[in-house]
Amino acid sequence: MTDVRVTEPAPIATRLADPLPLGIGAFALTTFVLSMFNAGLLDAAAEPAVFGLALAYGGIAQFGAGIWEFARGNTFGATAFCSFGAFWISFWWLTGFAELPEEAASAGLGIYLLAWGIFTLYMIIPAIKVNTTVLIVFILLAITFFLLSIGEFAQNVTVGHLGGYAGLATALVAWYASFAGVTNETFGRQVIPMG
Repeated sequence: MTDVRVTEPAPIATRLADPLPLGIGAFALTTFVLSMFNAGLLDAAAEPAVFGLALAYGGIAQFGAGIWEFARGNTFGATAFCSFGAFWISFWWLTGFAELPEEAASAGLGIYLLAWGIFTLYMIIPAIKVNTTVLIVFILLAITFFLLSIGEFAQNVTVGHLGGYAGLATALVAWYASFAGVTNETFGRQVIPMG
């Protein structure tokens, strides 16, 4: 008799690529472009250039990375990427299509940014267990949201610009995390440290 062995296929989570480089890369690029406007470094009239990016890359691609994190069993990654993917989709709608009355726009955007700041603030605690780079991204992002929120509530352009600069710092660290993640995964070892 021939010995026939049936091998079980690998669990799906082990066959999926690491979605972190995609998710955090989508977040970084979209945050960078928007923060250039928030910091006052680009003419605000061109800000609609970020809308398609917010929907497609910051929103849909990042949300997809979150779903892949669910499949891999990573609750933190799934929560972060799906949430911030939804943030970018809602930002796309809120700033591109919603017609907030002018007298209420600052309060509406202020509370929107404050709520995201609160979410980001409590995500700092589990980020401690991920790695230093991701932790720094969340700390900088919380600062960004709170500065932008204060700028909206107070209708203070200078504070809003500070929020834009904090956003640029956030984007640069997030790009580093994406670069490290895709490089380390591709080489099969740690080439770029993440802490």
